[in-house]
Amino acid sequence: MSHLFGLVFVFLFAHSLATSDNAHENFIRCLINSPDLTFPITGEIYTPANATFPDVLQAYIRNLRFNESTTPKPAIIVTAIDLSHVRASIKCGKQHKLLMKTRSGGHDYEGLSYVADQPFFILDLFNFRSINVSIEEETAWVQTGATLGELFYRISEKSNTHGFPAGVCPTVGVGGHFSGGGYGNMIRKYGLSVDNIIDAEIIDVNGRLLNRESMGEDLFWAITGGGGVSFGVVISYKVNLVRVPATVTVFQVRRISEENVTDVAHRWLQVADKLDNDLFIRMVFNVVNDTNGLQRSDCQEMNWTQSILWYYSFPAGSPDSTLLSRIPRTLTHLKRKSDYVKNPIYSKQGLRLIFKKMIELELPALTFNPYGGRMAEISEFAKPFPHRAGNIAKIQYAADWNEDSVDLASRNVDLTRVLHEFMTPFVSKFPRQAFLNYRDLDIGVTDNGKNSFLQGMVYGVKYFKETNFRRLVKVKTMVDPDNFFRNEQSIPTLPSCLGGSKMSHFCDSLACISI
Repeated sequence: MSHLFGLVFVFLFAHSLATSDNAHENFIRCLINSPDLTFPITGEIYTPANATFPDVLQAYIRNLRFNESTTPKPAIIVTAIDLSHVRASIKCGKQHKLLMKTRSGGHDYEGLSYVADQPFFILDLFNFRSINVSIEEETAWVQTGATLGELFYRISEKSNTHGFPAGVCPTVGVGGHFSGGGYGNMIRKYGLSVDNIIDAEIIDVNGRLLNRESMGEDLFWAITGGGGVSFGVVISYKVNLVRVPATVTVFQVRRISEENVTDVAHRWLQVADKLDNDLFIRMVFNVVNDTNGLQRSDCQEMNWTQSILWYYSFPAGSPDSTLLSRIPRTLTHLKRKSDYVKNPIYSKQGLRLIFKKMIELELPALTFNPYGGRMAEISEFAKPFPHRAGNIAKIQYAADWNEDSVDLASRNVDLTRVLHEFMTPFVSKFPRQAFLNYRDLDIGVTDNGKNSFLQGMVYGVKYFKETNFRRLVKVKTMVDPDNFFRNEQSIPTLPSCLGGSKMSHFCDSLACISI
């Protein structure tokens, strides 16, 4: 079967060369003839002329809002299976000035790994999925194309008392999740994913494979919370495993009446970040049918991997191997936004107004994730992720819908924006902060032109605060001065201080505030 596929692909590939424009044809020829190749790449190149191109593209689109017929499509997809494929993609992309989008799991909320408004190609890393767990050293090397579920399962194969602090959605790719921070239900006990990363491998803009020692601490710092795609192609991370009990307890408490919900929410905001570090109690505003408080019968005991499946609403008794599936249980159109709560919403009337607004809008839901614990103990400068001490909770705004419609998508995105605007008095200010892994283009974008630094500051200080953003810009300028690795919210480089005295003065001013 593999030989037959090879023959079919060569035919389709030849056709694509005949029909593509010169730039794309030259890029493909560059890939095939690259002196960096140590393994043939022809079978990993897909163009729209290939019958399987739509399947390859859609296999890792997790937000159907970006799977419409009007969504811009890549000119080429490279499904790399070898490090030399990554090197060749970077070098040929640079040589032929073709924008590269790097994709691991495809869960990025704004589709930045597979959508662009200019000609581009996708470097897809889903084949880079090896995981090597050492219980003796309590570490694991995991490639960025692996999923969180695969990582959790491989750990559980060797130990029922080890785990790793990361998200509860098993199909999320390691690459984007880790490089943007990564959080889950152990956030108050062990912090973020990036707080437990001890090494990494990255291929830089010059095609060099670097580890923590050879890349240096500045770049290692940047790719553990600052978003890896701004700095290179991260290949793998080495993580410290954490200890988990052989048995954990999960529970869910539901409220229905407005008065009851208000009281519970009011109390949660006062204590959620101050509870024992072993407790993670998430608050979700939703419609339910039970008004009882927590009962012993509500609590269920299970191992850690089963708790991931329980949280993700898999049927009771689902085997741990369910975590290996790379297909999400559901695919929807969605919009996400984020906020940080620094002060309790002391007024119950304020909470009632929020509930009233949500009922009016109907669609967006709010999820409050508690902070405190380990999160408050780590310096905000230790990693690019700065939202540490002083935060009670992070809010996720979530809107999901099933229908294919550009108009409906516009309406539902607007509803989410309305709720976000309504929440302004209750959340962080100056700047209003946001979470990088909840990508949100509403808070600012860059066209990666001459004003990219100033454009980048708009969203950069919201994701990273000013000091960390300045450091990220400095690292970016050092490792990728020509800004090859870029997207609509990437880390910009410092402006070049060339030209007349006016430009030099402008650059000097920027340098003063950014280094």
